[in-house]
Amino acid sequence: MLRRSPHDREIFRLALPALGALAAEPLYVLVDTAIVGHLGTPQLASLAIAATVMSTVFTIFNFLTYGTTAQVARLHGAGRAEEAARIGAQAQWLSLILGAVLLVAVAALARPLVLLMGGEGEVADGATTYLRIAALGAPAFMLANAGQGYLRGVGDLATPLVILVVAHLVNVVLELLFVYGFGWGLPGSAWGTVIAQLGMGLAFLAVQLRAGWQRPVAARMRALMRVGSEIAVRTTALLGAFLVASAVLARIGPASLGAHLIAFQLFVFLALVLDALAIAAQVMVGRMLGAGDAAGARAAAGRMIAWSVALGAVFGVALLALGDLVPRLFTGDDAVVAQAHEIWWLFAAMMPINGAVFALDGILIGAGDTRFLMWGMLAAAAVYVPVALLALANDWGILGVWFGLAGLIAVRLATCGARFASDRWARTGFAVRA
Repeated sequence: MLRRSPHDREIFRLALPALGALAAEPLYVLVDTAIVGHLGTPQLASLAIAATVMSTVFTIFNFLTYGTTAQVARLHGAGRAEEAARIGAQAQWLSLILGAVLLVAVAALARPLVLLMGGEGEVADGATTYLRIAALGAPAFMLANAGQGYLRGVGDLATPLVILVVAHLVNVVLELLFVYGFGWGLPGSAWGTVIAQLGMGLAFLAVQLRAGWQRPVAARMRALMRVGSEIAVRTTALLGAFLVASAVLARIGPASLGAHLIAFQLFVFLALVLDALAIAAQVMVGRMLGAGDAAGARAAAGRMIAWSVALGAVFGVALLALGDLVPRLFTGDDAVVAQAHEIWWLFAAMMPINGAVFALDGILIGAGDTRFLMWGMLAAAAVYVPVALLALANDWGILGVWFGLAGLIAVRLATCGARFASDRWARTGFAVRA
């Protein structure tokens, strides 16, 4: 059992509202699914394609949140609140630029993206319409990303939670009104989400304006973009690894793919808790290093690793205990359940290791060590992809693919753990480059 630590109160003061904010994000798609699902199967299939595209795009572009958090936390820890606010302002300007680029790109490429995802006929038409409307919310979504990054950096995780919860409630009301009240169908769902995102983005912008503002400064935006691009590469490589897993398993058979989907969705769900601790690590490590307290940053980081591993172990034990029940909550197909049972022990065993990796990821982001994280993730993906392809070529099945994923996690643990054991990440002051 973990003994009490002076860092525990601060860790959970930051992690609990972060968890609420993280859990709120998937609710957009969940609400859309529940409302659109009653319109009919073609509409639901259209939403599935459009939501997959938008979720992937927005996940890749969440680098603005993490990059802003790290820089703001350092300045805040150094007592340079006005400079921290100016970083937040530059992040907002950058978010508007990136949001405009996303709007044009998604709207222009909506049809090709839908066709690439396998959409046809009525389903393709509906998904294309939804994507073109949803793209209008991209600038507001990016404003919210930047706003969350700034507020996390100054240690305020309650305000983002309040804004997100209100935005989601507005989204529910608008979607019900537009879809059923006005009879707009699938486009009504898209418009409800866009309007809710607009309100959310403006709320974060208003908070930033009160904290401090600055005209656009190209050098500061380039610095944010450099860090952000490294985080984006790392995120894209991780998403790419899971995409390869799905592609390989689709060729092995539908039962294997279904079992993988069950395990992967649980993986994503449990990752929310671990990611909340990682966000606390970003804030505390960045703030302490900014204040010149490398020893304190290392002590707090060690505590967060311990908590993440402990929670991962709890998840692993729970998965093992419910291994017969959980897969049947998702499917009644015995073939899918049998494939899930084949990997379940490995899935459970990965959870404590995953906890350590999430914590180390947050620690190194908070320390501004994003270039190392980028190369470490690319190295892990380079190990995984050949294993996945060999699993297909040699008929290793779903177990072979998941051994590859376990290898990916192990490489990340080895590289990030070695970095943490050194002192190269614990650079104090505002110079975040190692």
